Amino acid sequence: MTIRTLTDLYVDQLQDLYSANKQSLDVTKAMQREATSPELKDALTEGVKGISQGMEQVKQLIEQRDANPNGEFCRGMEGLTREARAHAIDAEIADKDVRDASIIAQYQRMAHYAMAGYGTAAAFAERLGRERDTHVLRTCLEQTRSGDHRLTGIAVGQINKEAVAA
Repeated sequence: MTIRTLTDLYVDQLQDLYSANKQSLDVTKAMQREATSPELKDALTEGVKGISQGMEQVKQLIEQRDANPNGEFCRGMEGLTREARAHAIDAEIADKDVRDASIIAQYQRMAHYAMAGYGTAAAFAERLGRERDTHVLRTCLEQTRSGDHRLTGIAVGQINKEAVAA
């Protein structure tokens, strides 16, 4: 698709965000299975739900523009998910707390990428006068940010302390 207008760019960014969420969903499920801290497992379970809900919201926004949600493949998230697999899922990490710390680090990298995508798309939607889209995207952004803060709390309050003792 040739991008000629801000609307075209907006749809392109939504498709990229949909692809990013789709890729991070599978990796987040895998990290949830590998996590050992019950609090981390719960947070990642909520993360899976949040990613799924965000995907559905973004899909609807794309389809309202008569576009294909699968119209883009996000190379940025491809790299982040490859890193998450290499450093948290498939890595040979002897201590469970160190693995949990790595899972948090990798999840947060993916979450920060998603936050950038949601924020950019929300700014475009606002500029285009799409109030409902703006609200949906800002809600997704806040939910992602909330999950990120939750993982920071788990890391600082528990996991990193345990990992140091390993």
